[in-house]
Amino acid sequence: MPDTTVIKCCRVRPEKDADIPLPRYMTPHSAGMDICAAVEHPAALAPGEILLIPTGFAISLPEGVEAQIRPRSGLAVKHGIGLINSPGTIDADYRGEVKIALINFGKTPYIINRGDRIAQMVINRVCSADFELVDALDDSLRDTGGFGHTGI
Repeated sequence: MPDTTVIKCCRVRPEKDADIPLPRYMTPHSAGMDICAAVEHPAALAPGEILLIPTGFAISLPEGVEAQIRPRSGLAVKHGIGLINSPGTIDADYRGEVKIALINFGKTPYIINRGDRIAQMVINRVCSADFELVDALDDSLRDTGGFGHTGI
């Protein structure tokens, strides 16, 4: 049985956005919860343009948990709509409205309507790390092989 983390959520504008669904899993085995647009009016996203789209909600993540905001594959494949900072990270101490930075990589304008599913949110555990400065790193099979070092 999967581990469940409880995330506190509130509507930023409850009087205006009660009709916008909160993030939710669309199938029983979904990794990401769909996030809907809380735009007041349809928003046109021109080719190459970036828009910051409100969602109408804020969250309080437990310490040691992050939320990743990712593109929806259907919007990407069918319309060229993605996220400019993918994945975006919501830290456990952020309390502001979740907003989605959409970009149109396509060739035609795309209209974002109120309630449209525009992104997905995946919840992950995180660990903190400290760095230790050393004179050299241990060897590995890959060593310093970089981008494309194993071929195409």
